[in-house]
Amino acid sequence: MTTKPRFRWLRALLMLLVIVLIGVFATGWWLLACSRAQLDGERRLAGLGHAVTIKRDALGTATLTAQSRDDIDFALGYVHAQERFFGMDLMRRVSAGELSELVGPAALDTDINHRRHRLRAVAEAAYAALPPDQKHTLDLYRDGVNAGLANLRKQPWEYLLLGTKPQAWRSEDSLLVIAAMYLDLNGDGRDERELHIAQMHAVLPDTLDSFLLAADPNWEAPLKDAAAQSPVIPGADVYDLHHLGASTGNAKLADVSAMKVDEAFPGSNSFAIAGNLSRTGSAMVANDMHLSLRVPDIWFRARLRYPDPTAPNGQRDAVGVTLPGTPALVVGSNGQIAWGFTNSYGDWLDWVRVQRDPHDSSRYKVPEGWATIDKHEEAIRIKGAPPHILEVEDTRWGPILAKDTDGAPLALAWIGGLPRGYNVALMQLERTTSASAALDLAPTLGMPPQNFVVADSAGHIGWTIAGNSIPLRTGFDPQRPADWSQANTGWTGWAAPSQYPRIENPADGRLWTANNRTVGGDDLSLLGDGGHDLGARAQQIRDDLHARADFGAGNLLDIQLDDHAVFLTRWQQLLQQTLASTQNPTLDQMRQLTASWRDEAAVDSVDYRLVHAFRDEVHKLVLAPFAAQIQQRFPDFEWPGPGDQEAAVWAMIQQQPANLLDPTYHDWHALLLQAAQNVADTLSKQPGGFAARTWGEVNHAQVNHPLSRALPRFIAGWLNMPDDELPGDHNMPRVAAPGFGASERFDVAPGHEDQGILEMPGGQSDNPLSPFYGAGHEDWVKGRPTPLLPGSDQHTLTLQPAS
Repeated sequence: MTTKPRFRWLRALLMLLVIVLIGVFATGWWLLACSRAQLDGERRLAGLGHAVTIKRDALGTATLTAQSRDDIDFALGYVHAQERFFGMDLMRRVSAGELSELVGPAALDTDINHRRHRLRAVAEAAYAALPPDQKHTLDLYRDGVNAGLANLRKQPWEYLLLGTKPQAWRSEDSLLVIAAMYLDLNGDGRDERELHIAQMHAVLPDTLDSFLLAADPNWEAPLKDAAAQSPVIPGADVYDLHHLGASTGNAKLADVSAMKVDEAFPGSNSFAIAGNLSRTGSAMVANDMHLSLRVPDIWFRARLRYPDPTAPNGQRDAVGVTLPGTPALVVGSNGQIAWGFTNSYGDWLDWVRVQRDPHDSSRYKVPEGWATIDKHEEAIRIKGAPPHILEVEDTRWGPILAKDTDGAPLALAWIGGLPRGYNVALMQLERTTSASAALDLAPTLGMPPQNFVVADSAGHIGWTIAGNSIPLRTGFDPQRPADWSQANTGWTGWAAPSQYPRIENPADGRLWTANNRTVGGDDLSLLGDGGHDLGARAQQIRDDLHARADFGAGNLLDIQLDDHAVFLTRWQQLLQQTLASTQNPTLDQMRQLTASWRDEAAVDSVDYRLVHAFRDEVHKLVLAPFAAQIQQRFPDFEWPGPGDQEAAVWAMIQQQPANLLDPTYHDWHALLLQAAQNVADTLSKQPGGFAARTWGEVNHAQVNHPLSRALPRFIAGWLNMPDDELPGDHNMPRVAAPGFGASERFDVAPGHEDQGILEMPGGQSDNPLSPFYGAGHEDWVKGRPTPLLPGSDQHTLTLQPAS
């Protein structure tokens, strides 16, 4: 029997389709394979003084051994480009406002927001002002980056997917990478917090504002000076919700139902213990920097070895994490000191009221008379579309970015917009030999101001602020937009190193920072309040440190992984009191499920999930009438800061002031019952009811590749890390939220790096065919201690001078 002609044609067509699909798949695989980094062999390159060997272990940790730091600069740029060029490119483009050129119109809003700062011009000016040795370092790194990019057999796969070509690296691009960190750590260069505080001031009495924004002395854990005073509840003579009329109450739920209560803010943990508490006699540092997580991780594991007469045996051996796009070891240990950072949340931005000349809007008032507004036309290139022309109006204080509550234009004074805030002096930490010397160095570093914690091999520890741009303020309230057109008003200079707060060798041998307020008094006046963390995380770390008297690296990791629910315990007790006499079967089930408090944010914790949701609802209901009152005039209002609600809400619940109770409720117990009912209505009706509502259901990894959202699900799943359920939460040491958390966990005693730990949530390479693509991720999820020092060599690449 012969096959009918039409079936022969169908079979031929199917075979052709299969062949085409196989060809497309094979081509894609080949292009991916050709864009992988070279791991073995030899390369001859112009720009090197002597040979550099690059060894990699099973995790892809790069050990670079050279005859000079200059050759390390070049070779590190080479390795970064081969493994991470696309991520480096994203960071320089984000800060410069040049993403649309790469990915199209979807990035235009981000580009507009960032281009207003003209950070490429800032980076160019900063590079021009650097001392010659730092320029030389950046030039060598630039040359290494471009050599590494050129020596890939095919350009990085992301550019093939986007249909574009990578652009060469420039020396000032490394400063744009630092600018990206300024944006990430300084509120995206806008300071929405102070704009929202200004909206509160415009609507509510000052006494009420001060109460609603008060710090919580129950949770503060400063290094110096006492905790804040308990907030004072305003009386009915100051503010009474019952006299505001019905409009506020009717509007509140619609306006604030999505109010952010427990948001992820860039931060970190860092702590240190003195040598007399360490099993080795060397002091110890722990650091986990909390950032948005992505594939690959922001950091790159590296070990740098080169001659240095100040190092033991004349050989510098530094290990830790580098930031691709820069030649610096950001966090690490060099055999003599180890160091780490946390975001300081000092006040590094101020809004300045701009008074235009009523007869000439191109002029504005300054102390000596009138100045002309500088206007810049910024052309934002967009892939597949005409350029967008953005006009930036610039003042001596900064660009005009917003309006005050009365409509007055506001310019933003921001240290990230000034060339002085950029350098690569951080690299000197590699060759620093004592904690004291490192503390001396910290005020010279061109970086976003950070809490800096350091330990040395002699047993000493210390803390200060790292960053060379702490403004001196005169004549205005830095928490509100202010007029700087008067003489001696505004930023009048910069803090000298002698003015920086500093602690060395505290009597109890322990230091801790976790984005909380670290100091008080004059020191706090100098640093300012940029939205400090509540302090519960810092307090829990402090208490964990005091719970034992001897430490190894694993004990520090235990503290980093501490997911005990200390902060929510009082909320669990409140929920039990609220539901004690309930006759509602659903609420009674909720009471029973939270009665036995496990005291941890574990992935299978139903009790933690329910109590967490209850706190969120209470916050929303308590603050709703105040938010609604402000939103009637300013619809974009949101509550400012990560730690600016808890003190007021808890004080109102405990003292139950009638004048601050939403008139919807006849008493405070009714409000608490409604909060519990809201949780029950939401969670009990989902599949499986309350019993299936575990913490892990909402708290999972979500560590994704930047391009995965634009790709089919089966490809995105291949690019992303496994979406594991994670323990932890914001107000405890183990910080974890979807797409956010510890970008590394680092624990070490300098001089004993062989006992150190370095966990990371993603691998070294951005190529999914690399053996290092997801290496180490599972250790990070499970909290298993990944060794700091590299394991046995798996690959060796030698870079030789061209002649």
